Amino acid sequence: MIFQDPYASLNSRMTVGDIVGEPLLVHHMADRAGRKAKVRELLETVGINPNTLNRYPHEFSGGQRQRIGIARALAVEPNFIVCDEPISALDVSIRAQIINLLQQLQREFGLTYLFIAHDLSVVRHISDRVAVMYLGRIVELAENAILYETPMHPYTQALLSAVPIPDPAAEEQRRPVCSRGTCPRRSSRPRAATSTPAARRPERVSATSTTRCSKKSGRSLGGLPLDHRRRLPAHPRRRG
Repeated sequence: MIFQDPYASLNSRMTVGDIVGEPLLVHHMADRAGRKAKVRELLETVGINPNTLNRYPHEFSGGQRQRIGIARALAVEPNFIVCDEPISALDVSIRAQIINLLQQLQREFGLTYLFIAHDLSVVRHISDRVAVMYLGRIVELAENAILYETPMHPYTQALLSAVPIPDPAAEEQRRPVCSRGTCPRRSSRPRAATSTPAARRPERVSATSTTRCSKKSGRSLGGLPLDHRRRLPAHPRRRG
């Protein structure tokens, strides 16, 4: 896993060599000499000088710390990595470098990413499939190009409408999709969470509609698979 905060996710009392080599130690994947050689290889892979393995995290910049976190995630040779907003805490000038590094590693090692982010432009750039979440539930899931070109769920439409267009003329002419009301709290959300005032348009979603599926567009709405034929309540009552 690659964490959001490159400062808090690294133990300040451990050297870079110990941080990157800790997964190898925990999983008994190499002896001491093997761990040191593997750490040097991983640091070089992510663009960090291998000779700095005896330094501490405070001696590195934010972008370098995130590279160290990526090296740690690669230590056990995974096939799947969760990227929890890996660039949100970085400077704008460093974000493109980290994104390019992640894409390079994906091609080199055949990795699959679960990329969590709020920056829709970054999601569009790096993702193959996109899932939109509202109040902790997936409300729309589709291929990248399909979702960005023809969003179906009102909340997805509102999100994409909020993305600025780098063209003053086009920005002035477009009509943003405005959601009515406010998002309820997760602890007190209504039964039809996908149909709350902040994510509802009267002509598209009714008060009782919780799931809509479309085979033609190749997507699912409400988080259910496309071949699902049975309507389920949004929040089944708990027993006991």
